[in-house]
Amino acid sequence: MKTARRPRAYLALTLNLVALTFAVSAVTTSYWCEGTRKVVKPFCTGPVSPKQTYCIRFNSSNLNDSRLVQYIWETGEDKFIMRKFHTGIWVSCEQSINMIGFTCRNFLEIAPAHERGVLWLCIVAECFYIGLLFMGGLLMSLEMCCCCNLMNGLKMNAFAAVLTALSGLLGMVAHMMFTTAFQLSVSLGPEDWRPKTWDYSWSYLLAWCSFAACMASAVATLNRYTKTIIEFRHKRRVLEKHLRLEQKLMELDSPLWDLYVSSVPSTTEELLELSSKPSDSSVFLEPNGMADLPNPPGQPEDYC
Repeated sequence: MKTARRPRAYLALTLNLVALTFAVSAVTTSYWCEGTRKVVKPFCTGPVSPKQTYCIRFNSSNLNDSRLVQYIWETGEDKFIMRKFHTGIWVSCEQSINMIGFTCRNFLEIAPAHERGVLWLCIVAECFYIGLLFMGGLLMSLEMCCCCNLMNGLKMNAFAAVLTALSGLLGMVAHMMFTTAFQLSVSLGPEDWRPKTWDYSWSYLLAWCSFAACMASAVATLNRYTKTIIEFRHKRRVLEKHLRLEQKLMELDSPLWDLYVSSVPSTTEELLELSSKPSDSSVFLEPNGMADLPNPPGQPEDYC
């Protein structure tokens, strides 16, 4: 039976590791949301280059020249430029003025003052999500080792399922809080940051894939626990049936009683091993060998 439970144990542990990897990757990157900002082109400085499309070139050296604006529109040159940006839980990065590289700043400075508490809760919840997910995976690994008996393994399995499910709920709440904080920052954030277009990016997708893998791992772990408990209870009922038959034979004072073999298991492993035998197995010995004692009508077969 222990060998039959191994595939589910490996499945639950694999899903836990996948969820943990996705969660760490999502939290440590800044691609939860990305988009573009529409900004005014600066005036070109330095040597004139035909590739300077990110700035406005003009002939006059006087910045106060009234003909400057007229020159821009007459030449049909676009006064605005679209600069890309991407944002994570920690930082928000935007393309530099020369469109080479990115300049980053803390996202806490961008979020509205009344929403910074929500963003802090999001960060704390993400950290707890990763921590509980790691603890659940650690308990699953210890439970799979051969150093613990059946009852201790069941206890560790139950704790692993509870911790994994709790971490998944915290992760879901953290992702939703970040979504709320970002949307409010788009509407109420500083003018020099508000995007023109934006959408969710691959880090946000990784975060929700991590949540899905986490909940799948919790379900697989809980399924292992409940299946083992059901098997244990069913086989205990089978053993109690044999003991009741023994008691009835004692009351009837059957002549076969002297040949009855009674052995009460001393450990849980021996109990499960004894109970895993077919329900119609022999419990009596005759002088010439083993004799079968049929089950009462309606006795179900062994579970699973």
